[in-house]
Amino acid sequence: MEKYAIIVAGGKGLRMGGEVPKQFLPVAGLPVLMRTIKRFHAYDPTLKIILVLPKEQQAYWQRLCEEYQFTDDYQLANGGATRFQSSKNGLQLIPDNADGYVAIHDGVRPFVSIDTILRCFEATLTSQAVIPVLNVNDTLRHISQDGSGENVQRSEYRLVQTPQVFDISLVKRAYQQEENDGFTDDASVVESLGQKVEMVEGNRENIKLTTPFDLKVAEVICQNESNHK
Repeated sequence: MEKYAIIVAGGKGLRMGGEVPKQFLPVAGLPVLMRTIKRFHAYDPTLKIILVLPKEQQAYWQRLCEEYQFTDDYQLANGGATRFQSSKNGLQLIPDNADGYVAIHDGVRPFVSIDTILRCFEATLTSQAVIPVLNVNDTLRHISQDGSGENVQRSEYRLVQTPQVFDISLVKRAYQQEENDGFTDDASVVESLGQKVEMVEGNRENIKLTTPFDLKVAEVICQNESNHK
């Protein structure tokens, strides 16, 4: 059985407010994307990693790798215009006859725990599609088109994270479909085939770094991880 991880890093980081894409920004002295790749290799050093990056960012990434002497092994795929296209491009580097599972992960989620990755891959032994989720702690309110709103039962909702792990043949078949607006993540693409998606527990630190505030939180997470080593 083969195991792959596709790490999608196609963002331009506009909400960060700077010119450097968020996946390249340093956190505690190491660019975010390098931390993400290292986390998956910490789970399994033999894991086959496919990194999806926009063509126009690849030269800058190579310079960063030289600067930080980053030598982790991976294959490089070109990012697409949308997340759907980026995931599809990454999947194309996996042989059609590959027998196993692939995790698809946001490049700007560097703090996914090894336990979360493990839970996702282990669950695929009995389910072909698995996602990590968290309970919702805040009150949720549904807003109608007329601007009115009402609170909803938060126990009926979950926060969805990555990695989302799938049987390789299943997810490759799912990505042969035409893209549509209903595809909000990789799991929704697979679900459109009628496939049930199993949920496992994620981890709170597995945040998606999107804003400057997130970077401050990331520094604290790094400090806490260093203190517990």
